[in-house]
Formats: sequence, structure tokens, C-alpha cells
Amino acid sequence: MRVQQIANFFDGWAPKFIQWERDNTGLLVGRSQQEVTGVLLCLDVTGDALERAQKLKCNLVISHHPLIFFPMKKITPETDKTSDLIYKLIKNDTSLLSYHTNLDFTSDGVNHQTAKKLKISDIKFLKPISNKSLKLVTFVPKKDVGTLSEAIFGAGGGIIGEYTNCSFTSEGTGTFTGSGNSNPTIGEKQKFEKVDEVRLEVLINEGIRGKVIRALLEAHPYEEPAYDIYPLKSDETLYGQGVTGYLNSEMEENLFLKHISECLNCDALRHSKLTGKQIKKVAVFGGSASEHLEDAIKAGCDAFITADVRYHTFQDAENRILLVDAGHFETEVPVLEEM
Repeated sequence: MRVQQIANFFDGWAPKFIQWERDNTGLLVGRSQQEVTGVLLCLDVTGDALERAQKLKCNLVISHHPLIFFPMKKITPETDKTSDLIYKLIKNDTSLLSYHTNLDFTSDGVNHQTAKKLKISDIKFLKPISNKSLKLVTFVPKKDVGTLSEAIFGAGGGIIGEYTNCSFTSEGTGTFTGSGNSNPTIGEKQKFEKVDEVRLEVLINEGIRGKVIRALLEAHPYEEPAYDIYPLKSDETLYGQGVTGYLNSEMEENLFLKHISECLNCDALRHSKLTGKQIKKVAVFGGSASEHLEDAIKAGCDAFITADVRYHTFQDAENRILLVDAGHFETEVPVLEEM
């Protein structure tokens, strides 16, 4: 298997179009066509991780946090730690794939896996991503609807939540007059034609827009097929920031804190002042995400688990919600098992 084949899988699970706009993901070091001998998964690219990759004959490293995040002017072992790690990757002919906020914001990604570790059920996105959905509309002879639909579905179109191959069709009449240089599939050139057509509507998203259009153009029987793309305001069902869910039964706050410590293997927790309330609905946002405190409160959560919480944010949470800093590493590492 080649690096690109593995990248294609992750790009389908955690597409770039949902990531933070300043993020840096995908193939950061190496060759897309390199044959993979073994894969090492890690949250962070460290010297120890690269030594282990060499020992286990893994020539592909997949990390959550991108090693290259800021522009670099030179790569030498003496420059800094990041340069030294990149130098070692290149020297050892090891490729590096990274999936960061796109892995945070996708279904079954970082936040879902941490919530599952905490035995939270009925998991939903805290803030679904919106304005990324599109509606593709095209017009095709009735006999070709099946072939064209399959091509669009095969390119990733027609997904609504847990449902695939979703579309809508309606019948109507299309008209055209081909020029002297045209080669119409139906009718004759330079003659006004009327054709019984089907209007085919399919939902797509920004990430697969180009791929779907190419599939449409290749499968459509017309020389120059007409199609429209409409931006939609609806929330995405497969992508979002943070998650919420419910414990199987209510917990007293101190027992809940012990539950977090045991499930996430935390030696210590930082938390806001206890509210005196039972914990049932919980928000989870792995890594540094305390800026979403108000979203968790608005969602009616009794507790919010994240990391890297600042002093004043703990104060903002007092008497409103139990805010828990369970550690950046601890709230993200569960995703490695799913990867």
C-alpha cells in the first residue's frame, strides 16, 4: 500500500474543508507514492516517536498535531527541534501525515472517541458546522438517470447523516438548439429540440465539489450538460465542533471527577468550584477549547470537559457549570485507537 492510499482514506474521514482555516494537515513530509512498510500513530511527532518508528520499521508516521505549523526558513538539525525532526524524517525516508482540527471536527473523531471513553451516550455535535453544504442540480434524459446518479454517489454525493444514495427527481421538458459545430446526443444540430428530461437533485459539500462535477461530466450523455450548484444554510450532520451527550445515570460531582480520572487515565484534574448539582449532560471538546464554555452552558450541559483552561475562564464558569481541565494529551489520545 502507498502513502497516498492511506491519505485518501483519512481525507474521506476527516476532510480538509472542515478544518480550521489556518491549520496545516495532510502529507507534510515525504512521498505520496512511497510503499508503506509500517505505520506509527502518535499525537505529537517527537524524537522518541521517530526512534520507535525506525525500530519497528515504520516508514509512515501519522500524527494528530502537525509538526510543521509556522513558515520555516531552513531545515537543519542545529536550527531548532522542529527542523531536527524534519531532517530525521527525510534522512530516514519516512513520510509524515497529520490530521488535526479536521480530525477534531469529524464524526467518530477526537471528541467522539473521548466521549465514548467517558461512557457518554447519545453523542451529538456541540456546534455543527454550517454553510458547507451544497445542492447539485442537473438535467438528464430519463433513461440515463440511474447511470448518472451512480456516478455522483460514487464520488461522494448524496449523503445525509447515516443515509447514502440520497436524491430527488422530477420530470420536465428541456429545450436547446445546437450550433453548426455541435454534436447533440438527442436530435439534430441547428434545430430547435424539446426533450423529456429528469431534474436530478443531490446534496454534496465543498470538500467533494470538484470530484463530483468531474464524475457528472464524465457520466452525463450530453456534450455540454447543464448543472447548478446552490449554497445551503443547513447544518452539517457529519461535522462539527465539540460534542454533547449523557451519562447512563446521574453522578454526584466528586464521583464524576473520579470517573473522568479513571476513564482518561488522568493523574490530576483542574476544575471550577463545585456547583452542588448532579451531573447528567456533558460537553466534551478535546484539546484547548475553553472558549466554547458559553456554548456548553447554552446547550444545557452540567459539565464541560476540555483542556488548557485559563484562570479567568474557571471564574466565568462558577455556579453555572462544572468546568474540568482533564489535560490536552488525555482528552485527545483516545482517537489513536480509532485511527
